[in-house]
Amino acid sequence: MAKPAFDPFEKTLPQLQAAMEAGQTSALELVEYYLERIGKFDHNGPRLSSVLETNPQAREIAAALDKERARKGPRGPLHGIPVILKDNLDTADGLHTSAGSLALRDSVAPQDAFLVSRLRQAGAVVLGKANMTEWANFMTVGMKNGYSSRGGQTLNPYGQGFDPGGSSSGSGVAVSANLCAVAVGTETSGSILSPASSNSVVGIKPTVGLVSRSGIIPISSTQDTAGPMARSVTDAAILLGLMAGPDPADPATKDQRAPADYTVFLDGEVKGLRVGVPRAVFYERAGQAEVAVVEGAIRALARLGVQLIDPADIPAAAQVFELGYTVLLYEFRRDLNRYLRRLGPSSPIQSLRGLIRYNEAHPEAMLRYGQTLLLAAEAAGGTRTAAYRYARKRDLEVAKGGLDEALAKFGLDALAFPAYWGASLGAKAGYPSLTVPAGYTPEGFPVGITFLGPAWSEGTLIRLAYGLERATRARQAPLAP
Repeated sequence: MAKPAFDPFEKTLPQLQAAMEAGQTSALELVEYYLERIGKFDHNGPRLSSVLETNPQAREIAAALDKERARKGPRGPLHGIPVILKDNLDTADGLHTSAGSLALRDSVAPQDAFLVSRLRQAGAVVLGKANMTEWANFMTVGMKNGYSSRGGQTLNPYGQGFDPGGSSSGSGVAVSANLCAVAVGTETSGSILSPASSNSVVGIKPTVGLVSRSGIIPISSTQDTAGPMARSVTDAAILLGLMAGPDPADPATKDQRAPADYTVFLDGEVKGLRVGVPRAVFYERAGQAEVAVVEGAIRALARLGVQLIDPADIPAAAQVFELGYTVLLYEFRRDLNRYLRRLGPSSPIQSLRGLIRYNEAHPEAMLRYGQTLLLAAEAAGGTRTAAYRYARKRDLEVAKGGLDEALAKFGLDALAFPAYWGASLGAKAGYPSLTVPAGYTPEGFPVGITFLGPAWSEGTLIRLAYGLERATRARQAPLAP
C-alpha cells in the first residue's frame, strides 16, 4: 500500500514528529521538501535570498537520524527536524560562518557554537545558514535591513517592497516562507523581534544568560543573545527549551533560571495577567497602521481576561532613544577581536583592524554602504575607560531602572509594544521579549505585538503569546505550497 501523502507546509514541530512516527514522512523527506522550496522560492522565483548556503551533509545526517528513530525511537521533539541558523553561529561542518561578510566567506569554525551542539544532540538537522544584515547591522549607519556583501539583499516574502527586518532577516524570512521547520536568530537590540514582526512569525529574545553566546560572532557581551524564530508559539517554546542551558564558556549562563520545558506554559490561560500599555513615546513613534493592528490584539487580550493597565508609561522612556550605541562600540572591538583570535592563524581576518583594511582594499564589493560603525568601534577606547563605564551605567539606569519602576508601580506581568518598538528597552536591560503575529496593515505588511517582561519571565510571555495566537489565528502564510 502506498504511503499516504503528507504535506509539511505550515506544520508545527509536534505535527512533523507525529507524521514521522506514523511513517507518513521521514527526516530525509523533510530535508528534500525544504531544499526544493529553497530552490523554488529563495534561489529562483521571487529570489528571497534568505539562505546563504545549504548543508552538503544534510541528507546524510537526516538518513542517519531516520535509522536511529527506527532502532531506538526519537530523541525528542527536534529529532530529524531541519533547522536554519543565522550566519553568525559557528558550525564545524561543511558550512561557513561569516556574519554575511565576504571577508569571512571561506571561514570554517573550529567547533560548533554551544547552542548548535545542543541542537545537534537533540536530533536537529542543520539545513543551512541564513543571510543576515552584515555584521548584525553593526557595520555602518544606513545599511538596508537584510543586506550583506556575501548574500545580497534578503526580500520580504509578503512583498518585495516591504522591509524584511534586521538583522536576523534571513532566519525570519526562511521560517515564514516554509524553507525550514524552525530557525535560530540572534539579537543585540531588535534583531530577532524586528524580522519576526516584519515576517509574521514568532520570535523570542531571551533573558541575557538563558542561552549561551559562545561560538557566536559577537557585538556586545552585555546585550547579545540567540533565540528561536518559528511559525507558532508552540514551536518557539520547544526550540527555546532545547537551546537554553548553562555553558562554562559563557559566565552569563551560570546563574540562569530556566525550566526544563517551556511547553508547560502552553495552556492558554491568561485571565488575570496584568499587561501594561506604554502609550507615551512607543505608540507615538509607531505608524498609525501598525498601531491599529496592535489595538486589535490588545482588544483580543481583554476578551481573554487579561487586565490591561492603559496607559502604563515608563519613566524616562524618551531617553532610551537618546542613549545610542556607545556601549556597543566599546564592547564590539574587544569581543570581535577575541572571536577572531579563536579562529586561529588560518582565518583570513585576525582583528577588527584587519577587517577594516580588507574592506578598504575591496571597496566596490564591501563598502556599498560604508563602514562607519566599524571605524568608530576601532577608534573607541577600552572597556576600562570612564566613558564606557558611564555609558553602561546610564543604559541600565534608563532601561532597567525605568522598566523595573513601571513593572512595580503598576504591578505588571508584562508590557505590550507595537511591532518591535520596545526592543531597545529589553536589550539594554537584558530582559526577555517575545513578538507574535498580530495581523496586517491594509497594504498587507505584517505587524507583530511584542511582550516584554522582567528577567526570566519567558514562561509568562509564552503564555500570553499562546493565548493570543489561539484567539486570533493572525498568521497567514506568504507563499503557496
